[in-house]
Amino acid sequence: MDLFDSGGRGRLNANWNPSMTFDRFRIARERETIRARAQDMERNSDLAAAVLSAFDRNVVGSGCVLQAKIAEDVLGNKNDELNDKIEKLWREWSRAENCDITGTQSLEEIESMLIRRYIVDGGFFVVKVYVKDERFPFKLQVRSVDELATNLPSYNGRTVIEGIELDQYNRPTAFHFKKVDASGLAMYTNETVRIEAKDVIYVFNKTHPQQIREISLLATALNRIKDANQFIEAVGIKERVLACMAVFIKKREPTAPGRGMGTTGQTVSYDGMTLSPGMIGELNPGDEVQTVIPSGQASNTKDFLATLIRLIAAGLGLSYEAVSRDLSQVTYSSARQGLIEDRKVFRKMQRMLADRVLTPIYLEFLDAMHLTGQLNIPDYLKNKERYTAHVWIPPGSSWIDPTKEVTANKIALETNQDTLARIAAERGEDWREVIKQRAAEIRYMKELMGGDESGASGNDAADDAEPIA
Repeated sequence: MDLFDSGGRGRLNANWNPSMTFDRFRIARERETIRARAQDMERNSDLAAAVLSAFDRNVVGSGCVLQAKIAEDVLGNKNDELNDKIEKLWREWSRAENCDITGTQSLEEIESMLIRRYIVDGGFFVVKVYVKDERFPFKLQVRSVDELATNLPSYNGRTVIEGIELDQYNRPTAFHFKKVDASGLAMYTNETVRIEAKDVIYVFNKTHPQQIREISLLATALNRIKDANQFIEAVGIKERVLACMAVFIKKREPTAPGRGMGTTGQTVSYDGMTLSPGMIGELNPGDEVQTVIPSGQASNTKDFLATLIRLIAAGLGLSYEAVSRDLSQVTYSSARQGLIEDRKVFRKMQRMLADRVLTPIYLEFLDAMHLTGQLNIPDYLKNKERYTAHVWIPPGSSWIDPTKEVTANKIALETNQDTLARIAAERGEDWREVIKQRAAEIRYMKELMGGDESGASGNDAADDAEPIA
């Protein structure tokens, strides 16, 4: 008798015999197929587009905002001016013409594309590039996992697996990409472009200790997405057929000499005849018209599609509402709980984007600004850790009932259970900018009131509470 039903080899599990080892070669073959199918669904499936849109608008949104956090120096002097200068340079560098090697995408647009490729392809490459540019020599080059030279077995005695050069610990030391001409079409099969790992940011979701390459995050959902596509197409064909009316001519007697003649003495032929509004036609003697109006409807379409969408969303860690945008069946409590769970998924991906992509890019950016002299910091190289302190503020989001959330934030602040920095960060704002703007508004209000600080100060506390919350 088996201890576990799932470990039994009886009749019910007779055809359930998966591989017991991590087969890298089988995974490599299937990876190409899965990625091609995922890209096909990306191009041709409304449901796949809805999934990608959900991640794009919630993970990237308007982009992560940099907040430089250089602390006070040893003399107690504040570095707000230096922080502001770094943030200003970063915003300027983030423009398409400054950060992208092709000059076509801003940093925000690059982030959006990276998340899309992370979901569809399973991973992406960002290459650090330096060009001849006096102001911003540091650029980014985004490369697809399709570009890896997977047929290279080794390089100078070092192991190369699917285009990734590894050391004895399976740690990437370099990446080999296919070499193409300027058009991007002609491929040099015997040549590759080797880039050191220190110049490449390679991000993928590693779920197994022996895993070296990426797998599309849509792998488990692709069959459901395909089923939904085919089901919708079949329903569409059925509904088009149901909307049609056909007419058949019933003949009482076979056509014979002397029969089937119209009033003009000519036999009426029905070949190629169609129905049109207000038409007047003539039949052969003895013929009659019978109409065929199809009946029936696709009554289970909504429920079946909802089930498919729930399965697809659940496989990606999302709620049905996040993918379908259908809020017809939710209450305040269920919608809020769904938002909380969805935001856990989005924040995890935001943290991945900030830690593994934006932070390495920011550190390289600071080095470039120091080398070009745009950041005049004499002890930058000696105290690099101090000058690289920073945080990322992800795009903000609002709740279903703002009044309840503002009240809760106010109580949390008054009881020291929360901070303005965290509350502002949830809304995608810099708490320092919130305070500066609020102070400017209060000063302006006092000026308009003729300097009546007694009346203004009494209202200031009340006015200050709501925006801080």
